[in-house]
Amino acid sequence: MVDDPNRVTRILVVDDESAARISLAEILRLEGYSVSTAAGGHEVLSLLSKSAPFDLMILDIKMPGMDGLELTERIHHQAPDTVIILLTAFGELDTAIQAIRHGAHDYLLKPCPIPDILQSVRQGLAKRGRDLRRQKLVERLQDTLTELATTDSVEIEPQMNPEFLSGAENLVQVRDIVLDPQRHTARIGDQNLDLTPTEFKILLCLMATPDQVWSPQDLIERVQGYETDAWGARAIVRVHIRRLRKKLEVDPSNPQCILNVRGIGYMLATNPPNDS
Repeated sequence: MVDDPNRVTRILVVDDESAARISLAEILRLEGYSVSTAAGGHEVLSLLSKSAPFDLMILDIKMPGMDGLELTERIHHQAPDTVIILLTAFGELDTAIQAIRHGAHDYLLKPCPIPDILQSVRQGLAKRGRDLRRQKLVERLQDTLTELATTDSVEIEPQMNPEFLSGAENLVQVRDIVLDPQRHTARIGDQNLDLTPTEFKILLCLMATPDQVWSPQDLIERVQGYETDAWGARAIVRVHIRRLRKKLEVDPSNPQCILNVRGIGYMLATNPPNDS
């Protein structure tokens, strides 16, 4: 790939005239590229089926059997990341422009000065590198969005903080919520609660200090044993608080138990807000 500094760029020169094909290939080899040649479209397609895609191809637009326009379409379908530069005579300009619309990078009029060919090659490879890096960034973004989308349904086992539960041996009760730290059980009234390990520890932390507001960062550090930035802590804790409210509150959209103190964090209220 172009953006891999340890890999030599692979170029294919396609021209039915052997002298033009060989001379252009030698010039490109002197520039440090790995260059192969082909005499026509069918030979190109055969090479593509047997080897890795080329980074760039230089095609003569007028060739017997399969012209450069048809070949451009076939290459674009089979190897969409390959950069295509067309060599064309003046009378074939309309065809070259049509090929640009089908994905070719550039066209050059024959006979073309060597510096112009080399400049077009460098520009095409640079564009390919940018496109590939953009694709990678989009893929990373999609992976991140997918991970965020599945956060609500997948519980990742957190790092245990052994000091957190060291002193919590007896039952902890606030209002009608009762936690047993030793058995790791929870109930509200007569109903057992099915809590994940992280949910249990967050709830235990809030219940051990009722009416005390905890910032998301402090909760993460106390419950999971590591530090994180404010944005990351809010994102993590918000998910678990939302789950806990679904399990504890009569109306999770109007919480009466786990309250949010805007701009600060969360607390477990000993009394509903409308009773205070």
